Amino acid sequence: MPRLFVLLFLVQVVLAAVALISCLSADEEKVKALPRMVWVLVILVFPLVGSIAWFLVGRERPAGAVGVTGAGGTAAPARRPLAPDDDPEFLASLNERSRREDQERLRLWEEDLRRREEELRGRPDDRDRPEV
Repeated sequence: MPRLFVLLFLVQVVLAAVALISCLSADEEKVKALPRMVWVLVILVFPLVGSIAWFLVGRERPAGAVGVTGAGGTAAPARRPLAPDDDPEFLASLNERSRREDQERLRLWEEDLRRREEELRGRPDDRDRPEV
């Protein structure tokens, strides 16, 4: 039984620490219901209840959260992907750039091949030379 109390105490301390960090790092316009300093006091004085209240009532939920709606009950606008490999526009620009680079490389190879063919045509043929 004492182990359970120690575990619950540690969970409460961690929850309070996370809530405190979240409260202090939240943008001022995202803090709801009470001023930020009052939330800090509530979390410090009543760690368990204050932490739960902060996460449920005190902060604005992220736009990607389930059930979050904007003004008038409309869904929140879609956010841009965070990683470049999730952004279709970025991937399309990479494909376009790669295609252009491939075309340029092919053009240079063709020019080099033509130049080499011209050089070979200008040389006398080895079979026409007399043997020494």
